[in-house]
Amino acid sequence: MESYLRKWCLVSMLVMFLSLGLMIKAEPQVPCYFIFGDSLVDNGNNNRLISVARADYFPYGIDLGRPTGRFSNGKTTVDELAILLGFDNYIPAYSDVSGEQILQGVNYASAAAGIREETGQQLGQRITFSGQVQNYKSTVSQVVQILGDENTAADYLSKCIYTIGMGSNDYLNNYFMPQSYSTSRQYNPDQYADDLISRYYNQLNDLYRYGARKFALVGIGAIGCSPNALAQGSPDGRTCVERINSANRIFNNKLKSMVNRLNNNRADAKFTYINAYGVFQDIISNPSQYGFTDTNTACCGVGRNGGQLTCLPGQPPCLNRDEHVFWDAFHPTDAANTIIAQRSYQAQSSSDVYPIDISTLAQL
Repeated sequence: MESYLRKWCLVSMLVMFLSLGLMIKAEPQVPCYFIFGDSLVDNGNNNRLISVARADYFPYGIDLGRPTGRFSNGKTTVDELAILLGFDNYIPAYSDVSGEQILQGVNYASAAAGIREETGQQLGQRITFSGQVQNYKSTVSQVVQILGDENTAADYLSKCIYTIGMGSNDYLNNYFMPQSYSTSRQYNPDQYADDLISRYYNQLNDLYRYGARKFALVGIGAIGCSPNALAQGSPDGRTCVERINSANRIFNNKLKSMVNRLNNNRADAKFTYINAYGVFQDIISNPSQYGFTDTNTACCGVGRNGGQLTCLPGQPPCLNRDEHVFWDAFHPTDAANTIIAQRSYQAQSSSDVYPIDISTLAQL
């Protein structure tokens, strides 16, 4: 009996300690996380805009329980990154955030946004990269008010992670849309990438002046492999459109070079390049390795491969979403987003990031 009681007490104490451990919240690896980008990471900023580029209706968000404005069946890459960085919740949209919520970070991303001001204008309202930077400046003013003075705020912001993923729409909804934009007649692909990088550089310097010090710059994905590109320009509906991918690689190479330049010029900051293009190509080339069976058709959409239009309101999506790389004509599924985020956070290959992954950036 005595032996039984001792065992019972030990088990009870173990359960109590485990329960206490579950109640103790782990601190995030960084105090805050700020996000800039387009529809790949927009989590609701376009919901209140007069725009075609909105995802606040079913079936978007089907695996989150409701449509939130995310262009996915579930999480985006930055949602997964927030989890990996140790945050209890996803980073809130700028349109929804209030009060001391901003101290954990803000998502400024806007669907159809580009580096160039005119990019995406045919889709309606959107918050351009420069507009997102202006919104961040407003946030910084609020952070200063909450924390009490500029020096304290600067020290706080210097420890935060900033991910920026811009440029996709400057190709999708500008350069490769000659019926609406003249840029492809004004610039060859190399010149156009130079123009984008120059504008990008100026906006990054603005973020730096307002406290940002830990930057992860996300390259453009393989846009020429999206269901939309396949529907528009692939002869067999499966082969990626090299004309588009080639232009994307030119931009990414210049973005990577800009990371070097910024690291050399800003000794008190750290910039890294996230090779989303390479990771995405790996997923498409080796789908079974990641549990995918479909790399070229969308889970919902209209037309060839679901690539002509994005999800229609109320349209039932495919049931095997975790086996699809693409959710709609342009955007990856939750499953693909998770893999891209995981390899951005902790590089699986030396080519995934340059020079460091986000987990290392967080520790600096």
